[in-house]
Amino acid sequence: MSLGQVLEYLSEGADEVIETSCAQIVLKGDKAYKIKKSVDYGFLDFTTPEKRRTALMRELRFNQRLSSDIYLGVEELTGESVLVMRRFDTAGVLGEQSVRNPDWTPDLDVMRDLGHSIARFHAASEVCQDAQHNNNIYYVIDSNCRNIEVFREELGAVAVDAYDTAMRTAYAALEADVLKRFAEGHVRHCHGDLHLGNILIEHGKPVLFDCIEFNDRLSQIDVLYDLAFLLMDLWVRGHEAAANLVLNVWLEQAARLEDEAEAVYAGLKLLPLYMSMRAAVRCHVSANSANDPHGGMERARMYLRAAQSFLDMRPLQMKAIGGLSGSGKSTRSRREAPGLGRAPGAVVLRSDEIRKRLWACPEFESLPKDAYTPQENVRTYEHMFALAKQVLGTGQSVILDATFRDATWRDRCAEVAQGGGAAFSGLWLDVTADIRGQRVALRERDASDATPDIAEGQQAVDPSQILWQIEKA
Repeated sequence: MSLGQVLEYLSEGADEVIETSCAQIVLKGDKAYKIKKSVDYGFLDFTTPEKRRTALMRELRFNQRLSSDIYLGVEELTGESVLVMRRFDTAGVLGEQSVRNPDWTPDLDVMRDLGHSIARFHAASEVCQDAQHNNNIYYVIDSNCRNIEVFREELGAVAVDAYDTAMRTAYAALEADVLKRFAEGHVRHCHGDLHLGNILIEHGKPVLFDCIEFNDRLSQIDVLYDLAFLLMDLWVRGHEAAANLVLNVWLEQAARLEDEAEAVYAGLKLLPLYMSMRAAVRCHVSANSANDPHGGMERARMYLRAAQSFLDMRPLQMKAIGGLSGSGKSTRSRREAPGLGRAPGAVVLRSDEIRKRLWACPEFESLPKDAYTPQENVRTYEHMFALAKQVLGTGQSVILDATFRDATWRDRCAEVAQGGGAAFSGLWLDVTADIRGQRVALRERDASDATPDIAEGQQAVDPSQILWQIEKA
């Protein structure tokens, strides 16, 4: 059979046939059948049955890392290969949800699970050892700039030139850091196309699908560049709180799973570059999709503006939020983090989570009493301050979430901020013991080991000794 005959055979009795730029997907019953088109776009070549089969086999193998119950196998139909998939409800895809419902907002519990899932996937992904992939970042930057230049008149020559200059200047300043990430093992076989359109929610849990299989230069990438697509997608759509939450959960989990927690946070120096690159990808893809109701030139202009904005400087800030157990520190930190500093907001360093990380204890399991000695308190705070210095050094703002009952630690906050060139502000949440006890009693899956008795029994701090802003409940 020819490729057209295979499509005709599969389409008989089909519920729907979906066409993309390089594939056709036939939906029939509880299965989806995918065949590659005979196309050559330069970065991919599917012009022979052998090339199409190789691409489908790679697509099967790579996606089974993430969604093996969806990607079932590759079948042969008289000389043509067909990828067989379990059909799923596309209404569960986050990208579809955002399009169908203008008022859609991400479920933050799902976003938390998503951050966990991506961190685990990255930690288990194969480290790239091939030196030809040590700078795939520059390959993408150069490709983006050339593809955007094609639409110079439509996008505006001034905007195109300004972005080209800003991006190449930013890259030149960070090239050594990009190459260091490869040397340290952070370039891995990633998803490559990690945006809302490729994330399915089934049974309340995120499933990642449709990763890149056709070009290793787009999939053998820095894990943070992989994550940056999702962060950019959420941020540009106006879901700043979700983007910030995903980043913070990913950082905490990656710090637990990787050999060097410090290297995880050090990578944040590259995040503006990576988010800008992802927006630039969306820019030229949208410009090329004039017939797509979700694409078009106006959308391309919007992404070009976003790509530029991610490279713009933002004032560096550090905020400390203190108070006794149950005073609402973590809730307040999560609320304020998206609006602090550059996109996607501040890194939140939680003393409760850090203490458990230092003890190699799962976040929601209880620590022994030995973990709360004065010596362990010092270890926890010193590690938190060390991470804060490192994060500020990358240009990302910081929120410190801890009780800060000891004036010594409160004084250190301002010192760390000043040393990192950040504006500092401190907030003390003053809440009565009975309310704090009630709040603690309602907690579920929380990093804090405080019980209602502990919360209500903590000795109050004299407000006259607190030089920060005091907010009473």
